[in-house]
Amino acid sequence: MADMNTVAASDPAGTSSMFNFDEILKNAGEWLVTSGIRIFLILILTLVAIKAIQLLMNRLFQQLFKNHINDIEIQKRSDTLKSVTRNILNITIVAVALLMVLKEMGVEIGPILAAAGVVGIAVGFGAQELVKDIIQGFFILLDDQIRVGDVVNIADKGGLVENVNLRMITLRDLAGNVHFVRNGQISVVTNMTKEYSRYVFDIGVAYREDVDEVVKVVKQVDAQLREDPDFKNDILEPIEILGLDQFADSAIIIKARTKTMPIRQWAVGREFNRRLKKRFDELDIEIPFPHVTLYAGQNKDGSAPSLNILTRSDK
Repeated sequence: MADMNTVAASDPAGTSSMFNFDEILKNAGEWLVTSGIRIFLILILTLVAIKAIQLLMNRLFQQLFKNHINDIEIQKRSDTLKSVTRNILNITIVAVALLMVLKEMGVEIGPILAAAGVVGIAVGFGAQELVKDIIQGFFILLDDQIRVGDVVNIADKGGLVENVNLRMITLRDLAGNVHFVRNGQISVVTNMTKEYSRYVFDIGVAYREDVDEVVKVVKQVDAQLREDPDFKNDILEPIEILGLDQFADSAIIIKARTKTMPIRQWAVGREFNRRLKKRFDELDIEIPFPHVTLYAGQNKDGSAPSLNILTRSDK
């Protein structure tokens, strides 16, 4: 036992190690009292801020879309926008908190900020189209310009909307072709099925027909169609007769329009045209086609030469 005490007393390295350990404990204690507490507070405040952002986003989007609680598609859009906004804010808060923690740990954050700035510029140049798509997609969702199931024309493409997200819109046209349109390419949105739809009729009849009689027949066909169980729920209003619109080459054009549920205008319009054609046939109302008048000329004395028409049997 005495030998061990003698060795420990005569070992300056051991004494130095013991002294350094005590110094480390002392410094660690001081760091915990100062920087450690601040780091702890930073972490607590970060968690509180993230929770506050979540509650704020829930309340904000609940107020924005309170009139569309039962609309599943609107709720999906609301959830998408809320998630994106919340994630952006959370990433910002966490990044700021991380820099503050590194500073408390004695790490120089100046070079980190400079490097992050350079990387951000490089990424910005390389992904500017992606950023443009995301920003445009955010406002498309926020403004409720397009939703799944709408029929739209965008970027010279038309079709049924199958998917809407922050980067692109997916359309399927009548022939089954699928078009992927980036949001950044969209400058004008033509939505043909938002809230309600209309079908415009250009009804051509012969010049000999009575316009008032034709209008009466059109209204009768519309009334019958609105009483049909297969179509009465699709038609929102009686047909609107806009009046005699054109004096065309071989017909007079009566313009009318009907108001339907979204995306049902084409089915209603086709059925109306079918019934109107049958009713016109029953009443002997002529739907004209282009006519050609042959004029053989006339002599000065008023006589006209005979016009010989060659038929197939004469060949």
